[in-house]
Amino acid sequence: MELGTCLQLAVLISTAEFMERIFCRHHVYDSRGCVVTAAGRRRLGPPRSARHRQQRDLISTVKMELDIQCEEMSPSRWAELLTTMKSCKSIRLDDCNLSSSNCEDLSSIINTNPSLTELKLNNNELGDAGVEYLCKGLLTPSCSLQKLWLQNCNLTSASCETLRSVLSAQPTLTELHVGDNKLGTAGVKVLCQGIMNPSCKLQKLQLEYCELTADIVEALNAALQSKPTLKELSLSNNTLGDTAVKQLCRGLVEASCNLELLHLENCGITSDSCMEISAVLRNKSSLMDLSVGDNKIGDSGLALLCQGMMHPSCKIQKLWLWDCDLTSASCKDLSRLISTKETLTEISLIDNNLRDSGMEMLCQALKDPKSKLQELWVRECGLTTACCKAVSSAVSTNKHLKVLHIGENKLGDAGVELLCEGLMHPNCNIQSLWLGNCDLTAGCCATLATVMATKQCLTELDLSYNPLDDEGIRKICEALRKPGCNVQQLILYDILWSSEVDDELRALEESKPEVKIIS
Repeated sequence: MELGTCLQLAVLISTAEFMERIFCRHHVYDSRGCVVTAAGRRRLGPPRSARHRQQRDLISTVKMELDIQCEEMSPSRWAELLTTMKSCKSIRLDDCNLSSSNCEDLSSIINTNPSLTELKLNNNELGDAGVEYLCKGLLTPSCSLQKLWLQNCNLTSASCETLRSVLSAQPTLTELHVGDNKLGTAGVKVLCQGIMNPSCKLQKLQLEYCELTADIVEALNAALQSKPTLKELSLSNNTLGDTAVKQLCRGLVEASCNLELLHLENCGITSDSCMEISAVLRNKSSLMDLSVGDNKIGDSGLALLCQGMMHPSCKIQKLWLWDCDLTSASCKDLSRLISTKETLTEISLIDNNLRDSGMEMLCQALKDPKSKLQELWVRECGLTTACCKAVSSAVSTNKHLKVLHIGENKLGDAGVELLCEGLMHPNCNIQSLWLGNCDLTAGCCATLATVMATKQCLTELDLSYNPLDDEGIRKICEALRKPGCNVQQLILYDILWSSEVDDELRALEESKPEVKIIS
């Protein structure tokens, strides 16, 4: 990115957002429109760099889906969209500066459009008044809405009474996402009353960043006990603590629901809770997705979790353990899990001090024929060039591995050269490779370019925060032009290049519109 472009970017976006974009190396967007943080993925919308700050306005005439993000709504534009919304099955209006006055119109759409099943209004200042308008439409007999997203909409506990009425009266509603709102424990207790109504058929409940405390668990357990339909529960980023999490887990073991997803990131959990979480893993064969990232469970806590996951009845598929104070000592248990638990397809160990010795143990497990792991996230794990031969051997052996996030490690050019040997192997099926901030230079770009031009399975490559300079970027661009290259997303945050190279990148984007270059 040119220095001039950085200055333009500073004008386009707020100072805080600009500083985060340029200096915070835990925020990079992936192909699913999610920001990749130390926590893994959290959906915040599309990239907003100078080159990619276009507004998304997608209307499918086949499925009738309206998808708009980051657009200021003028009265004429809003009137135009209201006409379109009357026949849409899905409406997304995230970050569109909507307010309660827009909700009155949306309530009418909900009432008059029986085809509408999904409504996303995240990151708008709707407020409690706006939700009250929406719920009027949701309570009409003609409403068929199934999924409602109201994340970060400036809601308080006052909205919960209105939403409780909807939960009690609207059996079509199966998903409610109200995270990033100050609902508080009192507000969510009211929501739980609605969930307990026999008419409620809720399957997914998202309550991240809702300022919940330990006092909420009794109400949650009562709701879980009465609601066999509930499959997903996200309580991340609430100050629950060990005592509450233990109580929640005991309730989950006894509950009739077949929970498939449980997210408890940053909930103040230590190793003291892990025996109870392990019991959930043993007793709930339905549980496939567990996230306990950003909790200080340590190696001892991980060992307890692995006992539950190694139980024959456990069918875990996704396991997120980022920033859990794990060391290489945990890798023995993790290796056993990876090599024997054939249901496990995705694991995140970001920001744990695994070191080369730990990574080598994981790589040995990946080579086991029983391993079916498809995604491995080991960013910022204290890795160096020394482990790259083992990683190369693993990717050349494991045909199932599709995603490898290994950025924020000091691999260096020599390490990536070794890694590329494995990537070039016929058995390797890596589709997404993240090498951001790995101390790479132009010296390894010729080898990376060969991988790009040869391995058609590779569709996503991140080289951000590496001093590749003009020489390296030109080699990467040359690979992108080749017919055999199938890379569809190239991420190049915080790399300085000349205006001439910038022109080449723009020309490349024009000649290959299927390629997205994010910088």
